Amino acid sequence: MELLLGCGNSRIKRVRPAWRPSDWTHLISLDIDPNCGAACIADLESGLPFPDNQFDEVHAYDVLEHLGTQGDYRAFFRDFAAIYRVLKPYGIVCGITPRWSSVWAWGDPGHRRVISFETLAYLNQDTYVQQVGVTAITDYRWLWKGDLRLVSKEESEDSNIWVLQKHPATAVGK
Repeated sequence: MELLLGCGNSRIKRVRPAWRPSDWTHLISLDIDPNCGAACIADLESGLPFPDNQFDEVHAYDVLEHLGTQGDYRAFFRDFAAIYRVLKPYGIVCGITPRWSSVWAWGDPGHRRVISFETLAYLNQDTYVQQVGVTAITDYRWLWKGDLRLVSKEESEDSNIWVLQKHPATAVGK
């Protein structure tokens, strides 16, 4: 089962990891716009109205940059914690976000933050183990208890395309 966040008027599977089905198997679409025909109407900043461990895949194309604000680490981790919660163990999150250097990163009046590959590193518990006390990384382990590992990344001219995988056994406090 897959969840497409911020689907708008499209139901196209834009990120297709080679080890997953190339088409939707059972898609649930979600958007804040009641006129786009989504199966579920919800505001992502209020959480996700689904049970824990329900989805094999969560897809978020050009939507996560509309949440929170740049520098609002609490909102960043809140949003990813909601996604982590609804993912099954070893499920994946497929995302597309504007590159910081893209005209679209700040050209869209609804964009509120940039999510780079480096930002995604803060979701991986191994990053903290390797870098806290060695580099200038901020330690958010007191707030972020999940573990999402970057398993695929690609850059286009304007976008970062990435896949994260949920690793529940290594999550802090789990």
